[in-house]
Amino acid sequence: MKRRHLLEWMGATATLPLLPACATAPAPTPALVGTGDLGVVIERARGTLALVNTSTRSLLAEVAGLGDLSHASVVFSRDGASAYVFGRDGALTKVNLLARRIEARVMQAGNSIGGAISADGTLVAAQNYTPGGVKVFDAKTLELVADIPAAHGNGQLSRVVGLVDLPGRRFAFSLFDANAIWIADLSGDARQPRLTKFEDIGRQPYDALVTPDGRHYIAGLFGEDGLALLDLWAAKPQVRRILGGYGRGQQPLPVFKMPHLRGWAVAGRRAYLPAIGRHEVLVVDTDTWAEVGRIPVAGQPVFVMARPDGRQVWVNFAVPDYDRVQVIDTLTQRIVTTLQPGKAVLHMEFTPRGEAVWISARDANRVVVLDTQDFRTLATLDVDAPSGIFFTARAARMGF
Repeated sequence: MKRRHLLEWMGATATLPLLPACATAPAPTPALVGTGDLGVVIERARGTLALVNTSTRSLLAEVAGLGDLSHASVVFSRDGASAYVFGRDGALTKVNLLARRIEARVMQAGNSIGGAISADGTLVAAQNYTPGGVKVFDAKTLELVADIPAAHGNGQLSRVVGLVDLPGRRFAFSLFDANAIWIADLSGDARQPRLTKFEDIGRQPYDALVTPDGRHYIAGLFGEDGLALLDLWAAKPQVRRILGGYGRGQQPLPVFKMPHLRGWAVAGRRAYLPAIGRHEVLVVDTDTWAEVGRIPVAGQPVFVMARPDGRQVWVNFAVPDYDRVQVIDTLTQRIVTTLQPGKAVLHMEFTPRGEAVWISARDANRVVVLDTQDFRTLATLDVDAPSGIFFTARAARMGF
C-alpha cells in the first residue's frame, strides 16, 4: 500500500469508536410513523391497550398494565402522540404511543367512566361515579389541578356523566343523581374553577353530547321521555326540554344496555339519536330540535354513529341483538344493509375520512375492518376481547 493511501486509511479508522469485545447491538426501536395513522383498541379482559395502524390495518404493539378496562374510554393529546386512558377502577393512564409505554398513571377515583381533554390540550378531566365529581389534571404530568365534587342536597355526591370539552378551557357535564348540568370554566386560575349550574333539567341525565360547532349541549334523560338542551351561545343560557314524550311506551320498557350519546350522531342538519328501550332511531332537525322522523331498527340501539361525511349512519345494538350492525342511508332514511361482524359488537370507529369502519366483536375476539361503500371485509385482526376503538383523529374534534 502506498504511503499516502496508508495515511488516509489510518486517518479514517482513527475516527471510528472503540467498542469492547463483549458489546451487544442496542435493542431495536419502533419504526417512526406519523401519529395520524395510529389508534388504540381496548382489550378489556386483560387490561391491555392494542396499538394499531389505521392505514396498514395492522396491529403494532400492546401496552399492558392498565387495570380494569371493563368500561374504558380514551382521549388524545393535541399532537396525537399520547393517549389518556380512563379505567373503570378510577385509574387515569397516560400512554406514549410512539414509545409504546406508560408514561404516567394515577389512581384518581374508585369508579370512573370516562373523561375529556381541554381544547388547548393542557388539561385532562375525569368524570367519576365514586366519589361523585370531576377531577382535572395537568396533561403533561397528571398532577391534580382541580377537584370538583358533584355535591347536592345535604352534601350527597352525584354520579357524573356526559363530560365533554367546550371552547375556552371549559367542560360541561351532567349529574345523574342531582338532575343537573354544570359547566366548569378553568380559563382563569385552573385551580379555582368557576361553576355555572343548571338545576332541574330533567330526571336522571345518563349521557350527553356537544354538537360539532360547540353550540348545543344535549343530555339524554333516563328517568323521563325527552332530552335536555342547553344553547351555549345564548347570552343567558337556559335549559329547555326537547323531544318530550318520544316515548318508551305507555309503560316503561326494559333497557338492556344504556345507549351512548356523542357528537358523532350529528350528520348535516340532522341528529340521529337512540330511543331508550325502543327499536328505533330518532331523527331530529338541528335547527328546531324537533323530531322529523323515526327509523325502525333491529334492536335497542346503543351507538348511533354518522360517517364523517354524514352520508351514512351506523347502528349497533344491546343484547340479544348485539351480533348485528345496521347502516342507514341519510338521503332515503332507510336501512341499506344489515351486517353480522361477530358476537357482542361493542364499538365502531370510522377512519378519519370515513372510507372504512373498524368494529369490535368482543366474544369473537376480533376487530373487523369494513369498506363503507360496498361493505366488504378489508381486514380481520385477532384481538383479545376488544371493546372501545379510538383513533388519534379524535384529537382534532370537539366532544371526543
